[in-house]
Amino acid sequence: MFNRPARIEQLNVEPGRRILVISDIHANVPYFRGVLQKAKFSSKDELIIDGDFLEKGAESLKTLHIIMELCKMGNVHAVCGNCDDWANVFDPEHGEEADDHLLRYMLWKKCGLLWDMCNLSGIDPFEIESFSAVKAQLRRNFKAEFDFLSTIPHAIETENFIFAHAGMTPGKPLREQSSEELDRCDGLLKRGWSFDKWLIVGHWPVMLYGENTVCANPIVDREKKIVSIDGGCVLKDDGQLNCLIIPNKDSDDFGFVAYDPFPVKTVLNDQEGSKSSYYIRWGDSQVQVLERGEEFSLCRHVRTGYEMKILTKYLFTNNEFTDCNDCTDYVLPLKEGDQVRVVETCSDRYFVKHKGVSGWYFGELI
Repeated sequence: MFNRPARIEQLNVEPGRRILVISDIHANVPYFRGVLQKAKFSSKDELIIDGDFLEKGAESLKTLHIIMELCKMGNVHAVCGNCDDWANVFDPEHGEEADDHLLRYMLWKKCGLLWDMCNLSGIDPFEIESFSAVKAQLRRNFKAEFDFLSTIPHAIETENFIFAHAGMTPGKPLREQSSEELDRCDGLLKRGWSFDKWLIVGHWPVMLYGENTVCANPIVDREKKIVSIDGGCVLKDDGQLNCLIIPNKDSDDFGFVAYDPFPVKTVLNDQEGSKSSYYIRWGDSQVQVLERGEEFSLCRHVRTGYEMKILTKYLFTNNEFTDCNDCTDYVLPLKEGDQVRVVETCSDRYFVKHKGVSGWYFGELI
């Protein structure tokens, strides 16, 4: 039901205006406001919200209302991501089986746009017997919201850039792309594709491209002309919300700012970095628990056989074989005086971020 012709918007950016790009807000209002403040966003900028501003976080409807208001300014432009495509639930082809799936999704996540709309409408999601009967009421109650979601483009094109949520098929005119090609292209940087114009995407958290280290900063691939900016906001415990900064419409001198709420501390002890490490991440996270501890458990990554200590609270079940939260044994190279952002405080170490890279620190902090 998602594979339909894409909506494309042409955008003429005036000379001298910055282009700011944010993707994958995932209903996290504090992160969104925080990164806009760090970027010093103003009416002199063009702001592209590059999809997936809804779902997974706690405030989907509030986020939608904020973005709808921003788009009225004329210099803010939203792109439809796979998590924003809710207007499709009213298509005739979206049948009762799909409605049942949506209801199960709501009750499992206990958050999201439809969840927020139901609660604001006085509908207890746990008392819904058939979501098909509820859809008409939500369509009436939130007409402006669904109209907005049904009209925002799947890609925005300028003279030198294409802003699509996830990717696009190379060698195919943009207007011939389907919505699915633009908002559901997983792992774009691993496909070997390259483009004539700069393609700016989110969708795939950038840390998933790492094998041995975890970095949430945007990836700029100048050979392929791709910039991937999803910093794992909401999805990753150590994630951040990135804002790509394009100085003007003709520039590829990219910069960025990032926001997260973690406290900033100062390193007191020098520390050498890991000579070897591994990053266990979503999609390949099954481990065997060799020795379960109260704080840390010794585990073996099933696919690679790599062994590391993992925070016990990151293990999904009490079974010997289980999936786990994203984790690494990488030890950051740090010097006295370095500034780090503290994600986890443990009995004998800290899990911190330094310049967007996550890892462990075994010294003292102030």
